[in-house]
Amino acid sequence: MRALSYGLGRQYFEEKDYRGAIKALKPVVEETPDDVGTRLLLARAYYHSALLKPAEQHLHEVITREPTEYYAHLMMARTLERQSRADEAVKHRRIVAALTGDDSHLATHTI
Repeated sequence: MRALSYGLGRQYFEEKDYRGAIKALKPVVEETPDDVGTRLLLARAYYHSALLKPAEQHLHEVITREPTEYYAHLMMARTLERQSRADEAVKHRRIVAALTGDDSHLATHTI
Protein backbone atom coordinates (compact mmCIF):
# COMPACT_ATOMS: atom_id res chain seq x y z
CA MET A 1 0.00 0.00 0.00
CA ARG A 2 2.82 2.41 0.94
CA ALA A 3 4.58 1.88 -2.40
CA LEU A 4 1.33 2.52 -4.27
CA SER A 5 0.69 5.77 -2.36
CA TYR A 6 4.27 6.91 -2.94
CA GLY A 7 4.00 6.10 -6.64
CA LEU A 8 0.75 8.01 -6.92
CA GLY A 9 2.24 10.94 -5.02
CA ARG A 10 5.23 11.01 -7.33
CA GLN A 11 2.97 10.84 -10.39
CA TYR A 12 0.75 13.65 -9.10
CA PHE A 13 3.84 15.73 -8.37
CA GLU A 14 5.26 15.18 -11.86
CA GLU A 15 1.87 16.17 -13.33
CA LYS A 16 1.99 19.33 -11.20
CA ASP A 17 -1.05 18.21 -9.20
CA TYR A 18 0.60 19.22 -5.95
CA ARG A 19 -2.56 18.95 -3.84
CA GLY A 20 -3.04 15.39 -5.09
CA ALA A 21 0.59 14.65 -4.26
CA ILE A 22 0.06 15.94 -0.72
CA LYS A 23 -2.97 13.68 -0.22
CA ALA A 24 -1.05 10.64 -1.45
CA LEU A 25 2.22 11.35 0.36
CA LYS A 26 0.94 12.45 3.79
CA PRO A 27 -0.01 8.92 4.94
CA VAL A 28 3.31 7.56 3.68
CA VAL A 29 5.25 10.13 5.72
CA GLU A 30 3.07 9.45 8.77
CA GLU A 31 3.78 5.72 8.44
CA THR A 32 7.51 6.11 7.74
CA PRO A 33 8.59 9.41 9.35
CA ASP A 34 12.31 8.69 8.91
CA ASP A 35 12.02 8.39 5.11
CA VAL A 36 13.80 11.60 4.14
CA GLY A 37 13.14 11.27 0.41
CA THR A 38 9.39 10.98 0.75
CA ARG A 39 9.27 13.77 3.33
CA LEU A 40 11.29 16.03 1.00
CA LEU A 41 8.90 15.32 -1.87
CA LEU A 42 5.96 16.14 0.43
CA ALA A 43 7.66 19.40 1.46
CA ARG A 44 8.14 20.30 -2.20
CA ALA A 45 4.45 19.62 -2.91
CA TYR A 46 3.50 21.91 -0.01
CA TYR A 47 5.88 24.58 -1.33
CA HIS A 48 4.43 24.45 -4.83
CA SER A 49 0.92 24.63 -3.35
CA ALA A 50 1.97 27.80 -1.49
CA LEU A 51 1.39 26.03 1.82
CA LEU A 52 4.60 27.42 3.22
CA LYS A 53 4.24 26.63 6.93
CA PRO A 54 3.82 22.87 6.40
CA ALA A 55 6.60 22.99 3.81
CA GLU A 56 8.86 24.65 6.37
CA GLN A 57 7.95 22.08 9.05
CA HIS A 58 8.76 19.13 6.81
CA LEU A 59 11.96 20.73 5.53
CA HIS A 60 13.02 21.26 9.14
CA GLU A 61 12.46 17.53 9.78
CA VAL A 62 14.48 16.60 6.67
CA ILE A 63 17.35 18.87 7.71
CA THR A 64 17.28 17.49 11.27
CA ARG A 65 17.51 13.92 9.97
CA GLU A 66 19.90 14.64 7.08
CA PRO A 67 21.84 17.88 7.73
CA THR A 68 23.90 17.51 4.54
CA GLU A 69 20.85 17.31 2.23
CA TYR A 70 21.67 20.45 0.28
CA TYR A 71 18.38 20.52 -1.64
CA ALA A 72 16.40 20.65 1.61
CA HIS A 73 18.46 23.68 2.66
CA LEU A 74 17.85 25.30 -0.73
CA MET A 75 14.10 24.66 -0.46
CA MET A 76 14.14 25.99 3.11
CA ALA A 77 15.82 29.20 1.92
CA ARG A 78 13.22 29.62 -0.82
CA THR A 79 10.38 28.85 1.57
CA LEU A 80 11.61 31.43 4.06
CA GLU A 81 12.12 34.01 1.30
CA ARG A 82 8.56 33.51 0.09
CA GLN A 83 7.47 34.34 3.63
CA SER A 84 9.55 37.56 3.58
CA ARG A 85 12.07 36.03 5.99
CA ALA A 86 15.20 36.59 3.91
CA ASP A 87 17.38 37.13 6.98
CA GLU A 88 16.63 33.59 8.13
CA ALA A 89 17.15 32.20 4.63
CA VAL A 90 20.75 33.44 4.47
CA LYS A 91 21.95 30.67 6.80
CA HIS A 92 20.50 27.99 4.53
CA ARG A 93 21.91 29.59 1.38
CA ARG A 94 25.36 29.60 3.00
CA ILE A 95 25.02 25.92 3.84
CA VAL A 96 23.98 25.14 0.24
CA ALA A 97 26.99 27.06 -1.09
CA ALA A 98 29.31 25.21 1.30
CA LEU A 99 27.86 21.78 0.50
CA THR A 100 27.86 22.28 -3.28
CA GLY A 101 30.86 24.57 -3.70
CA ASP A 102 28.64 26.87 -5.76
CA ASP A 103 28.59 30.47 -4.50
CA SER A 104 25.77 31.37 -6.88
CA HIS A 105 23.42 29.95 -4.22
CA LEU A 106 24.31 32.90 -1.99
CA ALA A 107 22.17 35.22 -4.10
CA THR A 108 18.77 35.81 -2.55
CA HIS A 109 15.79 35.02 -4.74
CA THR A 110 12.66 36.83 -3.75
CA ILE A 111 9.34 35.75 -5.16
